[in-house]
Amino acid sequence: MISLSQIEQDLTAAIKAKNQIAADTLRGLKTRIQNESVAKMRELEEGDIIPLIRSEVKRRKEAAEGFSKGNRAEMAQKELSEAGILEKYLPAQMSEAELADVIEKEIAASGATAKDFGKVMGKLKAQVGDRADGATLAKLLKEKLK
Repeated sequence: MISLSQIEQDLTAAIKAKNQIAADTLRGLKTRIQNESVAKMRELEEGDIIPLIRSEVKRRKEAAEGFSKGNRAEMAQKELSEAGILEKYLPAQMSEAELADVIEKEIAASGATAKDFGKVMGKLKAQVGDRADGATLAKLLKEKLK
């Protein structure tokens, strides 16, 4: 289970270990969580924190891609390092093979066609929850529904 106190403990450990990248990344995450908590006027639970972490990881990966296209390899590597630090707080992701199996079972059970993409996607997202990235799930579902 992930919580703000766990992130604060890890931040303290990173500072003591003089790991500047981890410390900066965790400070930013802590700030984002606190800001969201203030905006929602309540303490955030694990179900609220995981989407925040996922969005931070996505943001860093997109930035790394942009830096790579701009021939800024050092900055791209820094962004990818930060994403790696944050991914440790996310639940284990399902492999594409596992996702494909779940998708095939759902399609077989519902007899879905390409026009049923939205309905099937909703069911699959409820089924796999935080264990799969929505973009990967959508890509695999599109392939299977063709």
